[in-house]
Amino acid sequence: MENTQKKQTTMETLAITGMTCANCSQTIEKTLNKESGITLANVNLATEKATVTYNPAETTLPKIIKSIEAAGYGAIVYDEEHQKEVAALKEKKSQRLKIDFIVSAILSAPMVISMIFMLVGWHNPITGFFEIPVVQFILATPVQFIIGWRFYKGAYKAIKAASPNMDVLVAMGTTAAYALSIYNAFIANRPHDLYFESSAVIITLILLGKYLEHNAKNRTGSAIKQLMALQAKTAVVIRDGEEITVPIESVQLYDLIRIKPGEQIPVDGKIIEGTTSLDESMLTGESLPVEKTVDDTVFGGTVNTNGTLVLQATKIGSETALSQIIRMVEEAQGSKAPIQQIADRISAIFVPIVLVVALGTLIVTGWLTGDWELALIHSVAVLVIACPCALGLATPTAIMVGTGLGAKNGILIKGGEALEGAAKIQAIILDKTGTITKGKPEVTDYEVLPGENSEELLSFIMALEKNSEHPLGKAIYNYGKKKLNGEEQTVENFKALVGSGISGDIKGETMYMGAKRLMDENHSDYSHFSEKITALEGSGKTAMLFAKGDQCVAMIAVADQIKETSKEAIQKLKQMNVEVYMLTGDNRLTAESIGSEVGIDAAHIFAEVLPADKANHVVSLQEKGLSVAMVGDGINDAPALATANVGLAMGTGTDIAMEAADITLMNGDLNNIPKTIHLSKVTLRKIKQNLFWAFIYNTIGIPFAAIGLLNPIVAGGAMAFSSVSVLLNSLALNRTKV
Repeated sequence: MENTQKKQTTMETLAITGMTCANCSQTIEKTLNKESGITLANVNLATEKATVTYNPAETTLPKIIKSIEAAGYGAIVYDEEHQKEVAALKEKKSQRLKIDFIVSAILSAPMVISMIFMLVGWHNPITGFFEIPVVQFILATPVQFIIGWRFYKGAYKAIKAASPNMDVLVAMGTTAAYALSIYNAFIANRPHDLYFESSAVIITLILLGKYLEHNAKNRTGSAIKQLMALQAKTAVVIRDGEEITVPIESVQLYDLIRIKPGEQIPVDGKIIEGTTSLDESMLTGESLPVEKTVDDTVFGGTVNTNGTLVLQATKIGSETALSQIIRMVEEAQGSKAPIQQIADRISAIFVPIVLVVALGTLIVTGWLTGDWELALIHSVAVLVIACPCALGLATPTAIMVGTGLGAKNGILIKGGEALEGAAKIQAIILDKTGTITKGKPEVTDYEVLPGENSEELLSFIMALEKNSEHPLGKAIYNYGKKKLNGEEQTVENFKALVGSGISGDIKGETMYMGAKRLMDENHSDYSHFSEKITALEGSGKTAMLFAKGDQCVAMIAVADQIKETSKEAIQKLKQMNVEVYMLTGDNRLTAESIGSEVGIDAAHIFAEVLPADKANHVVSLQEKGLSVAMVGDGINDAPALATANVGLAMGTGTDIAMEAADITLMNGDLNNIPKTIHLSKVTLRKIKQNLFWAFIYNTIGIPFAAIGLLNPIVAGGAMAFSSVSVLLNSLALNRTKV
């Protein structure tokens, strides 16, 4: 019992405050992953969240938060109770950055303007006033030590944690420029060699970059905001015969709720009164309304387009499908893709290397030129341009936009690893039932002996099948119900004949419904239907016979119909150079018939597969060196979905299949599979572009700064806008057509 308890883990999401660059997230990750009891900690700079998996028997949430605080950062549990607090803190941060930038710009502008006028040789009393050392000192000092205090505070925490970050670079660079200005102005008596404007403008530009970055990061998470906006705020509940409007939080399980045309469904429920069409596009990405009637399930956030409904609440609060989707997207956006490991490794060593390069620049330039003031300015430029923020944002921002775009289109991607994996799919195995086919058998053919009353026989068949528990029997009963409007026949002495069919007495006569075996046992001649049965079975249909006494008088065929889009989707996958396989428990003849109809080669069909063996076929393809995706919707697909490199579950299937899968397709349209692969490839391309530009920017920028071709002010601007450019490139993903 004790060993079992020790192995149990739980996962919590924490909102992190105080992070400024990739090194901050690295520091928190290292701190947490060293802690006893923590299995895995992931910190995402773009979402400003940490996902921590830990063993409650060995550590606690308050202890984890204390560890983060000891590293110099803040943490708040990101649950329903604290989400508003986190949102308020983000808004407060945005406003603070905006105000600080405006104040900093107002104080810096006169020095910059006077410097420009001085360079072009235009002197006047106003610009001359702002060239006075004391005036520049008065303007620069609040920017350096009040508005810029955040950099000193961050640098102190980083050095204390032995993990230098962006704040260290900015604090060192601007302080060096400020201190040199103080020395020249008030000690060395060189009033024209001042760099107050450099330190002030660097801080101003970095604040502008941070403000734009903060707002752009919020835009990358717009998918979550849009999903949250779909949640109804109130519901009209029927209690004691009266209709009362209550906040959504007050809705209780099994409450009766009335929804009028045009209103949102507030919670998941079952219709107990009314018929309507629902707009489920927010859930499935499918634009066409879906017909709903009594006993049908409806989901919170969908829109009632016409009829008035009364539904019974079956899932409320965090249990609704919409809440679970929001949680899944949040977790995905907080995850890491394997490609991010490159950026993480570089970020961890980048700042220490920059400090060494800056020191080397100072020593070498000073030694070669003898101008130590110039050497100091060059090293300041190196420190300022080298911030690895763009590296830290390259991957998570693209993942946030990519997973958000998928969610809008009914494609729920569980994380960065799944997103990257989907882009590398080489072979895909499609389970037949419920994936290629609708998963709901339908009657396709109905024939009777010449001279027999077709409608009367159908009423007998329907009456027998009403008591059947078999899916094929239910399909036949529903077919009869649609075709006939009269009273249903009464059946006596109903019997389920295991493995062959059913029987019962109608109007005093014994009637049989079932397979050829039942007709043989009953000595009923069905030779007049033999040719037709062979043809039907050859095309993947199941044929059943109906006999009155010992006379076989009707034949009815049922098939699990192929989805309208299956053939088109399989063709698209082939065009993407993905090998397509089909897996089914059906016999080889039926399987090949369906395969040929949708365009799957006979050699790529796994027929007569037992549920327990499905995962083995995934492994057999993996052993050939292929990256394999498995698509299914049933409980028996779960092991294969978990075994595959990428598991895709149809949202029309079971919860267990969706839990085992990496990606859930919220509607049953197979076209979502090529869409998923396309979205993954585009997102991975964006990540590579972001990483390339972040690497190139630093690789080119540092040498230029070291040899004096980059003014510290220009370096500050370039550093600030490098992060913004990465964010804008990620946001461009929103223009991708999925």
